[in-house]
Amino acid sequence: MTAVAAAMPETRKLPRPGRGGVISHGLSEEEARVKAIAEIVSTMVDLSRKGQDVDLNAVKSAACRKYGLSKAPKLVEMIAALPESEKEALLPKLRAKPVRTASGIAVVAVMSKPHRCPHIATTGNICVYCPGGPDSDFEYSTQSYTGYEPTSMRAIRARYNPYVQARSRIDQLKRLGHSVDKVVAHMMPDLPNVGVERDLESFKEFFESPRFRADGLKIYPTLVIRGTGLYELWKTGRYRNYPPEQLVDIVARILAMVPPWTRVYRVQRDIPMPLVTSGVEKGNLRELALARMDDLGLKCRDDIHHKIKPEEVQLVRRDYTANEGWETFLSYEDTRQDILVGLLRLRKCGRNVTCPELVGKCSIVRELHVYGTAVPVHGREADKLQHQGYGTLLMEEAERIAVREHRSTKIAVISGVGTRHYYRKLGYELEGPYMVKCLA
Repeated sequence: MTAVAAAMPETRKLPRPGRGGVISHGLSEEEARVKAIAEIVSTMVDLSRKGQDVDLNAVKSAACRKYGLSKAPKLVEMIAALPESEKEALLPKLRAKPVRTASGIAVVAVMSKPHRCPHIATTGNICVYCPGGPDSDFEYSTQSYTGYEPTSMRAIRARYNPYVQARSRIDQLKRLGHSVDKVVAHMMPDLPNVGVERDLESFKEFFESPRFRADGLKIYPTLVIRGTGLYELWKTGRYRNYPPEQLVDIVARILAMVPPWTRVYRVQRDIPMPLVTSGVEKGNLRELALARMDDLGLKCRDDIHHKIKPEEVQLVRRDYTANEGWETFLSYEDTRQDILVGLLRLRKCGRNVTCPELVGKCSIVRELHVYGTAVPVHGREADKLQHQGYGTLLMEEAERIAVREHRSTKIAVISGVGTRHYYRKLGYELEGPYMVKCLA
């Protein structure tokens, strides 16, 4: 019995995940974690190269049992450990919560600083069901939140700095394998303690820096509204809006900076004028700013004309870099009158693409839009710009660029449900949230 026992290999029972400390391998928890991540990634790479399905949960569980980890490795850690050459194939399998961006929209929530509920000023109490706020047991939380929600905790870590919240969340989404296909920014001139010079400099940086260059912009001049802290500052004379004429001048100068690829969707908040104590005095600020631009001899590349018939429409192409990628902005314009008829945004998908529909040699049309008075889907009117073939011509040019310059084998389009029939007529088929076409 003694000889048999001596011949048998010594078996040591590994601790289950959750026990932590120094495990039987003689490794610290951190060392074991690093080895487990390396083994998970190595196993995934081997399975992927063999063309086998990768069961991430099974691979991860096996590594955790082997190294006795107290906590499973995070997806971010595994994504960071992936070899560059394998990211295209494996990132879709590691993407966390893919439903977050399945519709083509990546939501970034930014929490405001904790302030007292405005109901206190009128009723003396907050709503009976509302937690949070500086007067609650959760004193460092925004009103109606406890401070323990994921969004709240991210805000607290950022000390409620709105830029840090947005920037860190976008970086986090990218690390988790999500992508942002279309970006619309909001800018608010006339904030307290800023001034004209800093306002204009901030817009200049926004338009010129490759870190920004958003597809769309909403300009919301600061409004003084009853019940806000700004209203109290305004009442005591510690804050004053720009005079109406000066605000029109500033908006005109901002519109003159707009590059062709940025659309200005709004120039003021959609708040009824009777509710505005100070700020914008008229509801047609864009119209007033465009008139001022005419007086100053300035041109607005974003001016959308709905009733003008272009006489000499031609295709215009502009290339630029934005958000670590190559963008091509195609448009049909009446260059003599400087009128935009239609636009298309084309992007070459990079290595860090995570949507399975975009993996490989793929280009993506992020937006296609033809301006003019709305025309029924199956209708056509000779004096209207829509349904005159401009959209089809833009798509054909995008496909040509995708094949000859991007070397892509397929092209995808972000499409709403109502426009899918249009793309089907062009040879596209629904694949996930995108309309996709294979390119010869």
